[in-house]
Amino acid sequence: MEEEKDNPEEIEEEEFGELLKYTGVGFAGGLLIGTLLDFFGLQLSSIGQWVVRTMAGEGESIFEGIYAIRCRIRGSIGSMAEAYGWGKFFGMMVPWIIDWGSRLLGIDVYGVEGFYIPYFYALSDQIGANVSGLLYLHRKEREWSKTIDRYIHHPVMVVSLAIILLVPIGLFVVRFLGFSPKTQVYTALETIVANLCWVPPLVGWLKEKHE
Repeated sequence: MEEEKDNPEEIEEEEFGELLKYTGVGFAGGLLIGTLLDFFGLQLSSIGQWVVRTMAGEGESIFEGIYAIRCRIRGSIGSMAEAYGWGKFFGMMVPWIIDWGSRLLGIDVYGVEGFYIPYFYALSDQIGANVSGLLYLHRKEREWSKTIDRYIHHPVMVVSLAIILLVPIGLFVVRFLGFSPKTQVYTALETIVANLCWVPPLVGWLKEKHE
């Protein structure tokens, strides 16, 4: 068996490029489903929005979860990419609860007050990935001081945290300025724009190529 690398900054085994390619599939799927639903007059279908947002915001998480499972089955050494994939896979169910719960409570999901719904569809998996990545680093370092130091020097984790904090502000501003996802294509586009989950894997992939 190949020995695990000792240098904590080496990410040759962290196949972020493998995860990056899944995002485009989710975006295309969300737009295609949204277009079809609009064509059939289902612009405001709640179930339609759920499907569109799940595909546009979390479609890549399904494939990344499959990637993580595949890594586990083939017995490869646990990597940041695998931890990232597991975190995104388990985090993808959270927005379903938030979405349907908000509708049951009578919240206007098309207005400013519903700005957080596309946020969680787009980034709940990213939050899960960030937490999973942090726990992965802690398992390697075993001390929280070293874990935090490794975290703040890991470009993928830092970019991920920045996205988690900044995207909801952008969504709120756009809704405040009058945007409302009253077609399924608009629903897909809003979710796609908010779904910057592809940026951290891109950073990891570029770092991997550079090194």
